[in-house]
Amino acid sequence: MTAPFQVIAGFLPLLDSAVLVAAREKGFAGREGVDLSLTREISWANIRDRMAVGHFHAAQMLAPMPIAANLGLTALAVPLIAPMALGLGGNAITVSAALWRALADRGAAGNLDPASTGAAMKAVIAERRLEGASALRLAVVHPHSGHNYELRYWLAASGIDPDRDVEIVIAPPPLLPDALATGAIDGYCVGEPWNTVAVRAGFGRIATVKQAIWRASPEKVLAVHAGWAAENGEALAALIRALYRAAQWAGDPANHEELAEILSLSIYLGGSPAALLPALSGRLDLGTGSQAEVGGFFSPFADFATFPWQSHALWFYSQMARWKDADFRRHDLEKVIASYRPDLYRAALSPIGVALPDRDWKIEHGFFDKKAFDPADIEAYLAAQKASLEATA
Repeated sequence: MTAPFQVIAGFLPLLDSAVLVAAREKGFAGREGVDLSLTREISWANIRDRMAVGHFHAAQMLAPMPIAANLGLTALAVPLIAPMALGLGGNAITVSAALWRALADRGAAGNLDPASTGAAMKAVIAERRLEGASALRLAVVHPHSGHNYELRYWLAASGIDPDRDVEIVIAPPPLLPDALATGAIDGYCVGEPWNTVAVRAGFGRIATVKQAIWRASPEKVLAVHAGWAAENGEALAALIRALYRAAQWAGDPANHEELAEILSLSIYLGGSPAALLPALSGRLDLGTGSQAEVGGFFSPFADFATFPWQSHALWFYSQMARWKDADFRRHDLEKVIASYRPDLYRAALSPIGVALPDRDWKIEHGFFDKKAFDPADIEAYLAAQKASLEATA
């Protein structure tokens, strides 16, 4: 066998780093000839910057970040591609105990229903405005994140203007529970285990989840520098195969206890395995004594969870345009589509007989407000979303 491919990858202490961690710890990378080194970081800004200056060959990355980089929307922008996704779902919106009591008093169902909780949030915001109280402060992990866009989507579909009716701030995932505990924020959208951390400590309550807002929706991707990918095609293909097999292993419920033990090591997520099992199983402790079964809360393998759908990239671009992160320009669509590379995914996995989708994009369904996203007509979609928010404001 030739010498192993050396790959250094960055990650954050989040449940959806599981595919990278399992690839290393369970030997899937080694069996593909990949010497995979993992480096833990605290923030997505650090991941972005260390990718830009060449410290990492690859990284766990927020799904919109390669698009933002390729559109020149981010500091130290370098050309990035996403040849693979790292799973679907995995986020939740957690609020303070005090805010949850206010939401429950105004009709939030308590079963993660985004519609009733959104209606209650709108009522709370209206009452606070009449009382002259400050706007609710909600946190997300990065401007160009699924968290930001799904939080905004939920708020807007509930008749709440994210730019006028609330304040949205940025903080790294591990700091969000402490920010909630101290009252610096009223709620946040983040991946696990940082929702469960607040719930188990007694000061947070999960209000709704990504899976309820947009079923089977994208979250993290494998990101690599476009130049590195072009020069190291064999290494990238081997890495994709290793991660695919790791995702298959991680998605098997029979392996969840072992996976939780591995992830709880201090070099990865830390904490206790018991704090990771709820999200892996989908049996969530919501807080205030409530529990819920959320099928597919985090899916590392099922439903083509590792396929880099270009329609996902186009949805993220639509949200960048909707919330003024970027101007919608038809000539930028080519850059957006090229950010996600299903051709490289297919080239790596077709030779080993993996069943693959027969197309690279699709009409996206599963949104809680019953609206579909047609990637072939983003301008009409944006116009409809704008009109919908204006009508409910």
